This record gives sequence, structure tokens and C-alpha cells, in this order.
Amino acid sequence: IRKAPPGTSPKDAAERARVQIEEDLQALGLDGVDMLMLRDSPDCEVMQAQWAVMEQALEAGKTRSIGVINFCEKALSCILATAKIKPALNYYMLHVGMGPDPLGLRTFCDSNGIRTFAYGAVGEPGPNEELLSSPILKRIGKAHGNKSPEQVAVRWLLQSGAAVSVRPTTYFGLGTSTCTAPTCEDGLQQRADSFSWSLSAKEMKELDSLTSPNDNPTLFSSAGCPSAFVMPK
Repeated sequence: IRKAPPGTSPKDAAERARVQIEEDLQALGLDGVDMLMLRDSPDCEVMQAQWAVMEQALEAGKTRSIGVINFCEKALSCILATAKIKPALNYYMLHVGMGPDPLGLRTFCDSNGIRTFAYGAVGEPGPNEELLSSPILKRIGKAHGNKSPEQVAVRWLLQSGAAVSVRPTTYFGLGTSTCTAPTCEDGLQQRADSFSWSLSAKEMKELDSLTSPNDNPTLFSSAGCPSAFVMPK
């Protein structure tokens, strides 16, 4: 669900969410989808009003589950204060170098039954060269049959218990992404292969302990969350 423009009242924000859900279902030609996800707002009452619409959509069978995108602890606390149904998941950035529990967000989510759905396994808004050239990731990858740093990074997330979304290549940046044959197919196969092998407990501990490259897990959140992203002019 799109962010409500600044200054939108809670009532109007709820209506915008309701309309978007109906328009999206109509465009897809479906009666329901697997998940609806809500983006945050600097206005707590706006988030609460829109979350109520999400709950109504779930109850009406228009979605099988509802979640949130880039919600920091403050934003989560806001909707949890009035929610009848908790978010099934929180979609936020997590990669090697941020630690397994950046800003305590994962602990907060886990304590409230909210699953972590991680993006940015190799960095965002573009690939992080420090991560891709990491001698530690390269060494670990070599020990597992010459796995790439990207594969090690994805495996670390999966093995931590997080759900993971991945890009098939590292050819992406802010607002751009390229996926052409055969690079795209090869990349997808590499990422899928992350389920076929495991890191040792020692390797997991070593990757958990890395403190760089560090990032803000809710970088793309609204004002009010820590160090929210500002689009460059």
C-alpha cells in the first residue's frame, strides 16, 4: 500500500488504502492475493487507520495475510497499540555486517510474533562493494565449493531463520535493475542453490560478529524512524 501524502488525514488515508486494494485486485483480475503490505507514515494515526483497512481486507478474504514494509520499532509500536491482528512480517534490510539483530529490531519483531522478511542481502540501494569483495565471505565461499560472496550472504540470512527476497544479479541501483539472459537465469539458479548447503556454526558466528558494512535496517522508512532515507535531488 502506497504511503499517504504528507498532511493526509487518517480518514482520507484509510480511504486511499481501501481504494488501492480494490483497484489492484481489479487490475490483477483476482478476488484476493497472498499478502498485502503497508508502508509506514510519519503520522501514527494514519498508520493505524490504514492498518485497520488491511485487517478488514484480511477478514473479507481479499488477502491471506498482512504485513509491513520498513517499519522501525516506533512505527510497529504505533500500529500494535490498536491492531486487532499483528503484522505477519516486517520487510526490512538485513545483510552481513549489520549483525543478526540491527537496532534490536529483530528481537522486537520476534517478541511480538512478527517474522523478519529480509531484503538487501548484498546491500541497498545498490550492491555494496565492501560486502561483495569481503575476504571473509570469499574464504567461506571457497570452503563450500567456490560459492560466491552473494551466495554466502544469502545463506547467512536463510540460516538465521529469516525469509529472504533476492535480486537475481548485482546489476542494480537506486530505481534501476537489469536482468537479461543468461545472467538472470544463472543468478536465479545460484540464489536457489542457497538451500542446498549450510554454513558451519563457527562460520555463522564469524559472520554474525562482523560490524561492517553496517546499514540502517529501515533505511527507507518515513521521518520519525532512525536515519530515514532522503531521496537525492
